[in-house]
Amino acid sequence: MDMSKDNLKGFMGKGAIWGFIVLELIFFSIAGEFLSLSDKAFMDWDNMLLLFKQSAPIGIIALGMTIVMINGNIDLSVGATFALCAIVMLDSMTWSIFAGLGDWVIPIAWLLALMTGMTLGLINGLIVWKTGVDAFIVTLGSMLGFRGLVFMYNGENPTSNLNWTLVDMAEADILGIQTPTIIFVVCTILIWLLMTRTVHGRNAYAVGDNREAAVNAGIRVGPHMVWNFVLIGFLAALSSVVFYSSSGSVNPNDGTLYELWVITAVVLGGTKLVGGSGSVISTFGGVIAIQLLRKGLGHIGADTAMVNLVIGLILIAVLFLDQQLNRKGKEELKV
Repeated sequence: MDMSKDNLKGFMGKGAIWGFIVLELIFFSIAGEFLSLSDKAFMDWDNMLLLFKQSAPIGIIALGMTIVMINGNIDLSVGATFALCAIVMLDSMTWSIFAGLGDWVIPIAWLLALMTGMTLGLINGLIVWKTGVDAFIVTLGSMLGFRGLVFMYNGENPTSNLNWTLVDMAEADILGIQTPTIIFVVCTILIWLLMTRTVHGRNAYAVGDNREAAVNAGIRVGPHMVWNFVLIGFLAALSSVVFYSSSGSVNPNDGTLYELWVITAVVLGGTKLVGGSGSVISTFGGVIAIQLLRKGLGHIGADTAMVNLVIGLILIAVLFLDQQLNRKGKEELKV
């Protein structure tokens, strides 16, 4: 009996998301035959490639959120960080100090955006470490603060700078697979290696599972958590660079609610809110599952409100089931 419950919990944590994706593909393919207004099949190759490309902005940030949540923390400021880094990238290309550089200003703008994201992450991490205040409260405050900086930068006006060389680079493809998808996949592999093949990854699970035991084991918990906040800041900035290199314009409200979409993807992938457990590969699946839901429901004529309702209900169901499994496990341990 114990073995079956352990297997069920393991499946919930790792395998369930892939089964859910298969069910989505089957359902929307069949439903699309009767309800879709489009002649194109839901599982059309071009449709799937577009789905992966559209998943990249949320997906890249979700990889960083996975590490932070495994660590027992959370970051609610990623949406504001995403927007602020985009403004820095696009606006810095027009600064007089870089006049005359031509297209060589592009890598400088990228670097400035990435440094901005890492700096914002460093601020979050240091406050969490040095004050001992819960990361939820700290990043809730920084979410508002960083969003305030976004509005202060250019008022309520968009920041625009369409550079066609930048657009060509962002829209480039290899065998039909575009840059955002490639970067998303490469980041997934690198973060997976970090979490499964390095001491830092093992320490992340240890800190999230039992912070006091991690301290007793000699892990420098504070600096370790700071590095993870820097990493999610970097990934939020990278996501911004990937997205806005092609769009060339950022509005002050861009990235709003990104933190909720990201957390939903991570939780659907099986990462626990309390920390100590999670999988980067399953988060990848969670991101794809959400994008499939959004695209599939749109394919059969559902509006945005219905999409949000369905995803919200699914998230509540997943959290409830996970809580029940954990509760039963704890009760058995007491016996």
